[in-house]
Parts: sequence; structure tokens; C-alpha cells
Amino acid sequence: MPLRDSGAGLPVHVSSAVMNSLESRGNSLEKRDGIFYGWVILSVALTTLLLGFGIRNAFSVFYPTIVAEFGWGRGNTALMFSITIIVYGLVAPVAGSLVDRFGPRLVLPVGAFIVGGGVALCGTATAQWHFFLFYGVMGAVGLSLVGWTTQATIVSNWFVRKRGLVFGILGTGFGGSLVFASVAQFLISTFDWQTAYVIIGVSSIAIIGPLSGLLMRRSPQDKGLLPDGLSPSSQESRHLNELEISVGMQGEWAATTWTLSRAMKTYHFWFLFSIAFCLMGVAETIAIAHQVFFFRDVGYGPMQAASIYSVFGVAFVFGNLCTLLSDRLGREKVFMASCLLGTVAVSFLFLIKDTSQPWMAFSFAVFCGLGIGTAGTVLHTTVADLFQGRYFGSIQGTIILGFALGGAIAPWLAGFLYDRTGSYFTTFLILLGSLLVSMVLMWLIAPSKIRPVSSKTSKIDSENSMP
Repeated sequence: MPLRDSGAGLPVHVSSAVMNSLESRGNSLEKRDGIFYGWVILSVALTTLLLGFGIRNAFSVFYPTIVAEFGWGRGNTALMFSITIIVYGLVAPVAGSLVDRFGPRLVLPVGAFIVGGGVALCGTATAQWHFFLFYGVMGAVGLSLVGWTTQATIVSNWFVRKRGLVFGILGTGFGGSLVFASVAQFLISTFDWQTAYVIIGVSSIAIIGPLSGLLMRRSPQDKGLLPDGLSPSSQESRHLNELEISVGMQGEWAATTWTLSRAMKTYHFWFLFSIAFCLMGVAETIAIAHQVFFFRDVGYGPMQAASIYSVFGVAFVFGNLCTLLSDRLGREKVFMASCLLGTVAVSFLFLIKDTSQPWMAFSFAVFCGLGIGTAGTVLHTTVADLFQGRYFGSIQGTIILGFALGGAIAPWLAGFLYDRTGSYFTTFLILLGSLLVSMVLMWLIAPSKIRPVSSKTSKIDSENSMP
């Protein structure tokens, strides 16, 4: 992944073949003593995503309360979630470039202030447009500045090997944010929804701002390092400045400098874009936005429904970590198996009519969380595999736009269909279809044919595990 030269501002890339060659020449590349600072970067990124996405995904427990408070329809109320998704996606393509230009120590605290301030202001909302502005726009802009595109761009500068593992750990920030639902419900039950919004917003500013300002760094070179904790001699440093990365990939694809415009000329990009639309935009946002409301409809109390949602979040975290399996088994195999698990989970929803069989509700939460949690992170890892390089941030951000387009439509559509039919039956069919389409598209992309999984690569990767 890219490593910027502090003097010239040019990307520095290291291929696995070059690494092997350099290591054979007198072991001039060696591990530094102590813990590689990249793990600090990953920890701060993980914490930021946990809190940032916790703010957005807490919508699921605020949603029924706001509907009950103001008497608005589910479709119109869900628009606030749809707006935040589309604004998040529209800002995402430029968020990575802002971090690259101004640095994470400026951009991330500013983003934390915007998202936290917007959510805190929701506590003063008395009309729908207040929520659309504070949560839908302010919250989304701030979250995009501190969210996945910026964090993945930064972290990818620090780690080349074991990408599935590192992206899986980073992905647990999103999965862990779903567990935050129980905390949000506790705050609502203990105080009220207005006070809960203020506490959540202020807390995010107080935590994300200082952590990012003090600890985040754009690239290993800011610390005199190379990715994965390798430290070159000055002679090797000069060699590395002229080299380009191609970890595990060969041929014309590896030799291409992937810009956004070049990537958009490939079917791989558009299939990944479509997967982001279907899997993350449609399936994931429907599961997040309407899950609690559905379980409350069939008879579960607010805290019980929030607990089921939290189980979904815990399973989502484990799913993120299961992305590690794709480093050895191949991206598409793990992705397709995960989507299949998600379809099994959704089938339970057609059978749940009341609270007499709670095992079904929790089975849905576990299987759906594992399935979507794994598949979503494998998707992001595949984007990094195929389009790694200095322009990765803009490419990744545009893929996120695919998620945003689906996410802008799906929550509102699910609420609209419920308002018209009094049922989530059609919504669940859409969920199933989105998962099945995603499976087919990843099979057609076949990323392992471009970046093969080999025992040699696995062996090289294992040398750079976490201290």
C-alpha cells in the first residue's frame, strides 16, 4: 500500500518480490524493537469507527421512539437515515483526499466535532427538517470525515501483509457499533431520547477529537518506518523510493497504476460497486434500520429488541474477524459462503410471528450478523487487493458511494412498504434478492484469479504478525 515520501510527496510502494530480494541481501530489512506504531494507528481507527458508526447505527433504537413521540409515518421518519447514508456516500470520495492533503490530525478532529455536534443538536429537534439537517446532513458529513474511507486509507498506508486480518479488525469498529444499541436504549430509558442524543454527541467529540489529534499519523514515513514495521537502511530506502507494490499479483493488472478513471473502465469496479449497493446499501441498512422495529412489532419489549440487535452486532464483529479466512481460502469463497449464511438468517424472519420461539430471533441475529459482517469486510479487502495504490482513497470512496445509493433508498423503501402493506414481507424478499445478487457478482469478479492465494504468500505474511 502507498507510503508517501515526506519530501517529494510521491508514493512509495514495496512489492513482495522486492521484499524477498532485499531480505536475501544481508537481511537489511529488519523488524524494529518494540510494538510497531501501525497497531496504535489501527487501535485509534478502530475506536473512531466504533463511536462514529455507533452514532449512526443507534438510529434503530431511536427510530420507534421518535415515531411514537411525533406520530410520523415510518417511511417519512426513515428518511433521516436515508439522507445520512446518501450524504455520507457523496462526501466519501473526497474524504480520503482531504486526509491526504491536510493530514488526519486536522481532518479527523474536525469531523468528530461536526458529527458529534449534529447528533447533540438532535436533542433540540422538534420538526422533521431538524432531524434531516442535524442527523441527516451534519452527522453524515462528520462521519464521512472520520469514517471508513479515511480510516481504511490511513491504515492501508501502514499495513501491506495480512490485509484480510487488519481490515477484519478495522471492520469490527462497525460491528461493535451495533452493540452500542443497548447503551443507547439504556440512556433513552434512564433519561429521555433528547438527553441521550446530547450525551452521545458530546462523548464522541471528547473521545475522537483528542485521540486523533494526538496519535494519528498519515503514513509510516512520518515515524521513519516502512509498512508492517520494517525498517530499511538508508541504501535500501533509496531503492524502495523507486519501486511499486504488487503484493501477490502478477501481469498487466499489477503493472497498472490504478486511478479512479482507469478503475471505472473495468467490469470489476462496477461489479464491486453493485455489490456495495446490494449487500451494504440494501441488505445491511435494512437489517440495521428496521430490525428493532420488526421485533417490537411481533411482541418483544424495547430492551429485548435492542438486546437482539446487540447480539446481531456481536456476531457482526466475529464476522469481521472471519475475514482472516479469506487470506488463505480466497476472497470469493469466503464471501459467497457468508452471503449464503445471510440468506439462511433472513429465512427465519418469514417464520417469526410472535415471541413464542425466541431462538428464531436470536438465530437470525447470529447468522445474519456473521454473514453480512464477514461479506462486507471481504468486499472492502477485495477493493484494496485489486486497486491498491496512491489513488486507493478515491476508488474506495467511490465504491462507498454505491453503498450510499442503496442505503439512501432501502430504509425509506422498507418503511414505505410497511406503511402501505402493514408487513415487512416484501422487504424480506428484497433482502434475500440482494444477498443472492451479491454472491453471483463476486463469483464473476473472481478476485483470486487476479491475486491468487498461495502458501508462499501465507508464509511471507505470517512473518509480520502482531507483536
